[in-house]
Amino acid sequence: MGIVSLIPTKVPLMFRHSLLLIIRNFSKFKTTFFINLAGLSSGLACAMLICLWVTDEWQMNKNFRHDARIMHILGQHHQDDGIKTTMQTPAPLADELKAQFPEVEYAVATRPPGTMPKFTISSGQESFKARPMFASRDYFKVFPFPLADGDPDKVLVASNAILLSESMAMKMFKTTENLIGKPVTWQQEHQFTITGIFKDLPSNVSEQYDYLLSYDAFLKEFNVHWDNHNVQTFVLLKLGADIAQFNAKIKGLLQQKVSTSRVTLSTQPHTETYLFGKYTNGVQDGGRIEYVRLFSLIAIFILLIASINFMNLSTARTSRRMKEVGVKKAIGARQASLILQFLGEAVLLSLISLGVALLAVYFILPFFNTITGKSLTLFADRQVLFFLLLLTLATGLLAGSYPALYLSGFRPAAILKGQYTSSLRELWVRKGLVVFQFSISIVLILAVIVVFLQIQFVQHKNMGYDRENVVYFFKEGKLKEDSRQFLQRLRELPGVVSAANATGNVTSHWGTTTGVDWPGKSKELNMEFGCQAIDVGLIETMGMTMAKGRSFSADFRTDSAGVIINEVAAAAMGMQDPVGKEINFWGEQRRIVGVVKNFHFRTVHKAVTPWIYYFGPDQAGAIIARLSPVDMQTTIARINALFRELNPGSVLELNFIDTDFQTVYQTEMRVGVLSRYFAGLAVIISCLGLLGLAAFTAERRMKEMSIRKVLGGSSSHIIYLLSADFTKLVVAAILIALPVGYFVARSWLDTFVYRIELRWWYFALAGVLALLTAWLTVGSQALKASRVNPVKHLKD
Repeated sequence: MGIVSLIPTKVPLMFRHSLLLIIRNFSKFKTTFFINLAGLSSGLACAMLICLWVTDEWQMNKNFRHDARIMHILGQHHQDDGIKTTMQTPAPLADELKAQFPEVEYAVATRPPGTMPKFTISSGQESFKARPMFASRDYFKVFPFPLADGDPDKVLVASNAILLSESMAMKMFKTTENLIGKPVTWQQEHQFTITGIFKDLPSNVSEQYDYLLSYDAFLKEFNVHWDNHNVQTFVLLKLGADIAQFNAKIKGLLQQKVSTSRVTLSTQPHTETYLFGKYTNGVQDGGRIEYVRLFSLIAIFILLIASINFMNLSTARTSRRMKEVGVKKAIGARQASLILQFLGEAVLLSLISLGVALLAVYFILPFFNTITGKSLTLFADRQVLFFLLLLTLATGLLAGSYPALYLSGFRPAAILKGQYTSSLRELWVRKGLVVFQFSISIVLILAVIVVFLQIQFVQHKNMGYDRENVVYFFKEGKLKEDSRQFLQRLRELPGVVSAANATGNVTSHWGTTTGVDWPGKSKELNMEFGCQAIDVGLIETMGMTMAKGRSFSADFRTDSAGVIINEVAAAAMGMQDPVGKEINFWGEQRRIVGVVKNFHFRTVHKAVTPWIYYFGPDQAGAIIARLSPVDMQTTIARINALFRELNPGSVLELNFIDTDFQTVYQTEMRVGVLSRYFAGLAVIISCLGLLGLAAFTAERRMKEMSIRKVLGGSSSHIIYLLSADFTKLVVAAILIALPVGYFVARSWLDTFVYRIELRWWYFALAGVLALLTAWLTVGSQALKASRVNPVKHLKD
């Protein structure tokens, strides 16, 4: 009566009867029900989290109706070792594209926040550090983000125009209203006038900025010419424009401006740059999309593992439901109605699991957001919820398809006469599904091991510099004009080990050039060098090691025309003993004073690039300092006090190089953390299924085990008998998974130039972990079976 009362009375009789049978079966086989519920709800929760993350990734930079017509202009730099693709182009390019090509409706140049540090912005006595972006006047025609105040056609026309985000306006003025025309000071020296307030950018915009400056101000502030690639260029093509034809037209444009240029132009849809940002030799070759595909596959596999649990446990317990099927068929039930019943059970279980999964995701999501760096919400997108419902129904149908077809296909006469026995085919299918489950789990375990060890390798690899306890900040205000006094007093502060000028830190804010010549260089050779302006003491402050010669010194006035190169640069120039030799750098003869040992200023995904440090303290826009680890907070407070004293009005923002280093490998670290959780979940779901099968096997063979105990069989022998079959399945899974795992691990490691070697014990460890987990799971049921009283079961 209790179960019947759960079903609403308005439900049609036929459906009411089927629903009653389904609920009764759930109640009758509670262990199987809860194992399937745990597996399916865990799988669906995992799929939901991944679905939310994947959806967020796919929606990046998709905000406008004309998104398909916004093209990002790319620079293809043809070098001797291949084609290097960059997002940067010359500053005058946007105007030229608009004037010369009829396909272009609007063209925009931007200097995005990712290429600059935060700068100080002030209103009255208050100053703030915030992320800027420079944009040309048609920016809001190409990217029509909504304005809270201001005319989008005019806000960027004036050279002193500045627009604030609503959040920035609230921070500076405590309001977003009546701010048009108010003055703002930038970097304590440039006066701007507020021309608009834009609504805070949505989270799916890849380039987040706090305020927008006129592009004309950029042209005055930075070095601008056709051979300097330091901005990003976007075009909005007219409706019906042929993109392939447009690419062909713009390809050789830069050669018309600079005859010696070896850079060609191409386009990429703006909506694709976030996910498809990796290029190899000029050809699009993946990017973040690789991780989107990876985790999508993981979600599919985890759902498959959970579905297999349902299939296996449903078919394994056929003896419990054979009479039900036989009686129904004998009184006229058709196979189709039985299939619908069994599919209904699976779908209902999936819907119940969906409810449990939604509850689990609700509580897990804040933690998941912390790991991924996202701000995902569960009920924000109806399309995602609709997709999750479809996914749940598909999972239910998939999980129930084989049991439905299998159980509904029994012959009633054979069942009712007690002549039905499990077929060899049924057993092989069940075993094959278990092998498939554990194969996936083992591949994921191996992936976790390899990702963890590679990240550990990166963390502990000698990068050629010591990143611990090193801080840096960018000059502005009075320090831009003259930082000598500040630097001298900084070095005298207690807790400051050393300090020096530099263009930026070693992980970002450096330039590249092909303007290097040396004796014997071929005229056809076009090689790119990394370059930074530095001061005396930078090599020592960064803990770098000189391989030959010396670093810059105040004792040598000639160092003002000197350079320091790295070992890769020396090898590229074919110089065995480069110290004292001269090279031509940007049209000037400079003498090599030393060779620094190779260091990784890029990620270990890429090889060390030829590098040139040139003496240029006046061109160095940052200050780097090494601090004593003792009482570092007091030292930082002293630096802040000195900065406020000598650079009033500016805001000091100290950055730690080791933190920047972690940020460079943030994606890999997040993948490592997520893969551990997902691999663990896959193993748990597989073990849940194994637990159910082991319990069923022990129950089915209980009489056999009882007879063996009566005849003197030991408990250990019984445990062995019950565990042996499952051990063989796991061993088979190991043999299948390890070659697949090797291919997956090798493919991922090949994205790193510097990487760990795949060693045999990684694979052995993955296999042993899978075996131990399976033994613990099966062993608990086997141990339970070995301890039963044989008399009790032999009486039945």
